[in-house]
Amino acid sequence: MTRQTWTAIASAICFVVLALLLSLLPVPFVAWGPGRTLNLLGPGDADRPAIKVNGLKTYPTTGELRMTTVSVTRVDSRLSLPEAVYAHWMPKRDVLAREVVYPHSKSVEEVKNEEVAMMDDSKSEAVVAALRAAGQPVQAMPQVQSVGTAGPSYNKLQPGDLIERVDQTAVKTPSEVSRLISRHAVGDPVLVSVVRDGKKEDITITTVSSNEDKKLAVIGIVTAQGYRYTPSVSYGIDPQVVGPSAGLVFSLAIYDQVTPGDLLGGRNVAVTGQISADGRVGSIGGIQEKVAGAEKAGAEVFLVPSGNCADISGLDSSMSLVKVGTLADAVEALTTLRRTGSTKDLPHC
Repeated sequence: MTRQTWTAIASAICFVVLALLLSLLPVPFVAWGPGRTLNLLGPGDADRPAIKVNGLKTYPTTGELRMTTVSVTRVDSRLSLPEAVYAHWMPKRDVLAREVVYPHSKSVEEVKNEEVAMMDDSKSEAVVAALRAAGQPVQAMPQVQSVGTAGPSYNKLQPGDLIERVDQTAVKTPSEVSRLISRHAVGDPVLVSVVRDGKKEDITITTVSSNEDKKLAVIGIVTAQGYRYTPSVSYGIDPQVVGPSAGLVFSLAIYDQVTPGDLLGGRNVAVTGQISADGRVGSIGGIQEKVAGAEKAGAEVFLVPSGNCADISGLDSSMSLVKVGTLADAVEALTTLRRTGSTKDLPHC
């Protein structure tokens, strides 16, 4: 072979090698696509009910109440160039800058922990909102959110403890807890009365000085708003499903089980949206991908947070996209649909 031929072959090999390297190198993007849906009124994962309410009378339900999800590149995975191009051009998929979803300032472990914490908070808020809507008693109480490992409360208080009293004074908010503790001098004992696993405990803790103010007495905990109620709720949902966007559907599933009557009337209804303890519905990400997933699962109606309506403006869907701003709106919409059999008079996106 001539020198020119060898040069051409070498150039072609180099081109192929470079192309392969480029295709394997990760790119700073993540892909979003339609995820799985799960009927929360039926069997969940690992042969357990998707949602089970204990300690309260429950009633039969019909139909399918579908939790929707987004299939997203995991924080510990990387997208290749061909994968990113494919996701960009495929319908009902999207590609986002990785920094938007997973900030560089956070480690993989931090992101995972935050996602799990958001799911835990979502479940907690959903239970409170559902029980309140169903007329069940719920008592707001300060709750231990975290305990410093180097502080005096370590191995004495636990995350999840509900604080009932400080020095025999009843408390209702986290700020009251902080105020009563700060009245002490550094080194004073503080009596903290908590409810843990339904049982009351009195625990004495010696205060230490705050890192920010050496004269300020603290006991090394972070508190948040918590709630006390009698029923317990268990979830048979894959722990890989994380984030805050299933709050509304959790609330509706619990509400439907603990109230007489049938909320869905045998229909297949998909839902998304964050929820707060007072029943307000918050907007979520990936709404178009969730709409696509719900359509694939055969849903007839999709309850959409009012804050997401602008994100699906003009979207052509086989489902009725019903706008809700609160848990009460969602219950009313489903009740009306059950009674009339039509979505005509419901608010739509």
